[in-house]
Amino acid sequence: MKICSLSSGSSGNCIFVSSGLTKILVDAGTSGARITQELSSIGESIDDIDALLVTHEHIDHIKSIGVLARKQAISIYGTKGTLEAALSGRYSVGKIDEGLLNHVIPGNPFMIGDILVSPFSVSHDAADPVAYCFECNGKKIGTATDLGFYDDSIVKNLLNSDLLYLESNHDVHMLEAGVYPYSLKERVKGKKGHLSNDDCAKLVVKLCRGSERKTAHVILAHLSEENNFPELAYETVNSEVIIGLEPEKRPEIHVAPRFVHSFVAEI
Repeated sequence: MKICSLSSGSSGNCIFVSSGLTKILVDAGTSGARITQELSSIGESIDDIDALLVTHEHIDHIKSIGVLARKQAISIYGTKGTLEAALSGRYSVGKIDEGLLNHVIPGNPFMIGDILVSPFSVSHDAADPVAYCFECNGKKIGTATDLGFYDDSIVKNLLNSDLLYLESNHDVHMLEAGVYPYSLKERVKGKKGHLSNDDCAKLVVKLCRGSERKTAHVILAHLSEENNFPELAYETVNSEVIIGLEPEKRPEIHVAPRFVHSFVAEI
């Protein structure tokens, strides 16, 4: 299996996941042209995408779902609440053929081609947000961004992943000292906000320690442009990994770039 972040952060989010036979996008928070360009730059084509999964309806995750659905006839998957909110008119994604819309239910896995997709609920200030795990040929990719905290259910869903793509949104001290208004700071830090570097680090250690297999890679994603630095997110998580895990359990830590695609990770 392969995974590549095509863009990451509040400017727009999009992930490419492939088994070789099946090719999936998770979110489409930048323009269709940019997604097409980033796919091309890693040797992939928008024409070969089998499905687009939506995590929630915020614009940095759904900006071009309408364009891609209309131009490419790509099937769109999301919870009923997410798709209804996305198409309510508030986000200007335009009309989408109802025949392309597919409702997912948290806790109910389903197949897209040869990939088993497992949606699970996360805590965020959206209608019915989810994250997704992907399994094929004995390999598992776990993804989770835009969550204010993690609980036992989220840990259970992400356990035993060969690769993790996790939110490491902000440094708490930078956020508290920054220019955001108080209400926005409280939203980001809140139970329906975003995961901090410190909480991400603890989650990584918990997952790697409890896994029955070694997690080879952890990709840190959805970094705040105002309240984080890639180097800071990396050092925070990597330091916790070094302290909290035996050498044989330590994954390689990477940071997803904001505006361009990441490396293509293979497991």
